[in-house]
Amino acid sequence: MLKSSITPTINLNGEGVSHGFLRLPHSRDDSAWGSVMIPITVAKNGVGPTALLTGANHGDEYEGPLALVELAANIDAAALTGRVIIIPFMNMPAFAAGKRTSPIDAGNMNRVFPGRPDGTVTEKIADYFQRYLLPMADYVLDFHSGGKTLNFLPLAASHVLEDKEQQARCSAARDAFNAPFALQMLEIDSNGMYDDAAEAMGKTFVTTELGGAGTSTPETVAIARKGLRNLLIHAGIMQGEMELAPSQHLIQDDDNCFHFSPIGGMIEYTKTLGDPVKKGDVLARIWDTTRTGGEPLEIYSKMDGLLAVRHTYGLIQSGDCLAVLAQKN
Repeated sequence: MLKSSITPTINLNGEGVSHGFLRLPHSRDDSAWGSVMIPITVAKNGVGPTALLTGANHGDEYEGPLALVELAANIDAAALTGRVIIIPFMNMPAFAAGKRTSPIDAGNMNRVFPGRPDGTVTEKIADYFQRYLLPMADYVLDFHSGGKTLNFLPLAASHVLEDKEQQARCSAARDAFNAPFALQMLEIDSNGMYDDAAEAMGKTFVTTELGGAGTSTPETVAIARKGLRNLLIHAGIMQGEMELAPSQHLIQDDDNCFHFSPIGGMIEYTKTLGDPVKKGDVLARIWDTTRTGGEPLEIYSKMDGLLAVRHTYGLIQSGDCLAVLAQKN
């Protein structure tokens, strides 16, 4: 296997706090010997667990980066037992462009794992995580929200796994994060996902979906910051008392929870995020925008549950996900 092109500018095993970059050479029209510079902070104190903390796996999601840059600015290695690796902008090119995917190669970071050392920029970043960073980690927290096109209930999630001991570890870490909603989920397609790469190594993995619409709110950022601290305390890396509030447990393990639009048009929702839904209820209406005088297409719920995810924009295309339901667990 080829060596990674990425070089850290700091010692990832060094004691104390170090701020630097993961430097990836990238020759381009405006910089023949240029580089993609991915900011990284490592804080270490003695022997203990390692937490790998990432944001901007998709570049238009902001709660994670906001929580992580604050942690990087204020972290005190002396208050830790173990190591924290902070990478606020995992897909740095996408984050810099405010896009879900990289403007360099259109790479979706959460669909290219395990990556390739001789691949595209996005594949090279994924390969470095796969072969160098994930093996260092005991706990992996990957922040997500809905980006520009989706809006979520604020939730922390773990997955249904074949290894039930690992599933229990991940669920416990998810609950320690203590978002308003805790989701046990089965992915619609986990091929190429960072989640799957971490879980295949046996890591304790937690992800989030904290709002969306391509922005953040004071409430969702507060959830991210509290959850981050709680998880580090749960892992035994940081000392203190976890800040816990009531959390509603949900499960998403049925493909019927996903609802897609069969046509394009203007969408009118009949339900709000968090609303209870019965099978057969009208979730939304799609209005034809190419002519007037026609009735809308009604989209009916395929199951009981509550509305956990909805499409952001007022216009929708054929094949777009318009709603996802979850059930109380």
